[in-house]
Amino acid sequence: MSLGLLIGLSLALGVAAWLFFLWTVRSGQYEDPEGPKYRMLDDDDCAPGRPRDERRPPSRDRDG
Repeated sequence: MSLGLLIGLSLALGVAAWLFFLWTVRSGQYEDPEGPKYRMLDDDDCAPGRPRDERRPPSRDRDG
């Protein structure tokens, strides 16, 4: 009885993993595998929604 339960449980987990994989493929999770490694090289200092003048702190004068 316990062997049948383990076989059924393993089959259920396998089917669940397969369905999860199909869901990720259909939702586009694997469409751009190269993008993140190039995105980290962008020069943006802050979030992309902020205006350009707020991204870097103003430079301070050494005389003042």
